[in-house]
Amino acid sequence: MADTTETPAVDADTGGKKPKSVRVVLLALMIAMMLAMLDNMIIGTAMPTIVGELGGLEHLSWVVTSYTLATAASTPLWGKLGDMYGRKGTFMTSIVLFLIGSALSGMAQNMGELIGFRAVQGLGAGGLMVGVMAIIGDLIPPRERGKYQGLMAGVMALAMIGGPLVGGTITDNWGWRWAFYINLPLGVVALAAVSVVLHLPKKRSEARIDYLGAALLTIGITAIVLVTTWGGTEYAWSSARIMELIGIGVAALVGFVFWQTKAAEPVLPLHIFRSRNFTLMSVIGFVTGFVMFGATLFLPFYQQAVQGASATNSGLLLLPMLGAMLVTSMVAGRVTTNSGKYKVFPVLGSALMIVGLYLLSTMDTGTSRFTSGVFMAVVGFGMGCLMQITMLVAQNSVEMKDMGVASSSTTLFRTLGSSFGVAIMGALFNSRVQDVMAERAGALGSKVTEQSAQLDQASLAKLPAAAREAYQHAVSAGTHSAFLLGAVVAVVALAAAVFVKEVPLKGAGPKGKDEPDATAAQPPVAETV
Repeated sequence: MADTTETPAVDADTGGKKPKSVRVVLLALMIAMMLAMLDNMIIGTAMPTIVGELGGLEHLSWVVTSYTLATAASTPLWGKLGDMYGRKGTFMTSIVLFLIGSALSGMAQNMGELIGFRAVQGLGAGGLMVGVMAIIGDLIPPRERGKYQGLMAGVMALAMIGGPLVGGTITDNWGWRWAFYINLPLGVVALAAVSVVLHLPKKRSEARIDYLGAALLTIGITAIVLVTTWGGTEYAWSSARIMELIGIGVAALVGFVFWQTKAAEPVLPLHIFRSRNFTLMSVIGFVTGFVMFGATLFLPFYQQAVQGASATNSGLLLLPMLGAMLVTSMVAGRVTTNSGKYKVFPVLGSALMIVGLYLLSTMDTGTSRFTSGVFMAVVGFGMGCLMQITMLVAQNSVEMKDMGVASSSTTLFRTLGSSFGVAIMGALFNSRVQDVMAERAGALGSKVTEQSAQLDQASLAKLPAAAREAYQHAVSAGTHSAFLLGAVVAVVALAAAVFVKEVPLKGAGPKGKDEPDATAAQPPVAETV
């Protein structure tokens, strides 16, 4: 196999500053991250209009599920392909695939076509997420990487805030197809910038792709995502279909782990888990995904159902949490770059997340928007300490040749955490809402929540005053249970953070007067053409 040693992009002639071309590449990476994160947020707002034109309401959930499945299943594969054949080519391929899926989705003539094209789009999105983090890992030394990954966390926060607003505006003024077409010019800009400016050492691997491992992992991840998506909604948790999926998923993952010990070029090299820090970061990433996506699901719902907020600007309802996350991510990245210290952030972040989630669990029908906003900000500060530090420490814990699989594994654990968080917190929320409605509103309450425990504004407005008041109490009780569970799960992240070993970050930080620059003699890997 060819030598895969890569050098960080530090320009000796500029005193460690990044050359202009690296900043151009980072801008392209931010656009790619925005594409991957923004898409689902935009489409969620456009879905009612899409169903109205294409029909197929019974298949509505698959528009999101097919994208999520394809993204989760392809994530580890993109990481391994980047390690084997070069980061630039695989990243550009993922952008092209995402754009093809976007264009086809915009041209879909029925719900079946849209579901299939969304899967193509999801395959590309998996490569976008992994490629962004892995390329940053190639270009930027770990000591300086935190501030750039903090920018990526900011992009994620902006996507969550602006997605529903952008989606509503596009759908109302241009039509829902432009919710997909809008990706094309942005993607072309990112593709052109990466193609012209990014130069990484070329790789050529003689090893064959581990097709069996890839197949087993895909089956296992698909089964897990379907269980967490369908459980308690499409099928009862104890139904035969869910039990079959659990059995298939467990068997596939056990087979995958066994095969990875035998494969010549494993999709997910198990030796990376020998690093204590990498394993702990995977656990913390899973918990962060569990909490974050559960919170972003139930907080707007609570504010709409109990506090009477409008659903139109649903992204703005999360502004206290996402704004705090954005600021903290950037501060944590800057402090890590200047000091080289990072253990304090996982510990502090986990503790703040526990406190914030507990505070959110105390909300009731009398909680003001200001108070709930303060509680959300506490959670946001905690997640801001964790979001990108987990990726930074995970990448610092492996060799350069495993940068792709380390990035993809960390992303995958966060994705799986979000699937479990939405499913488990959702099941607890729904159960509690139905119980309280039955207690407070009797047979009418049970009938109201028979189909779904989450009522939209139109359905809520049609309820009698007594039933509406009962429903507000039920939602408060449901969010109490969901966030209390989140606080308990976050304790696992705190326990993991305590055992993190602060290994010095590789690469140059701020130099003292007599301290030589260890990377000054290394050439940049990105150069202006």
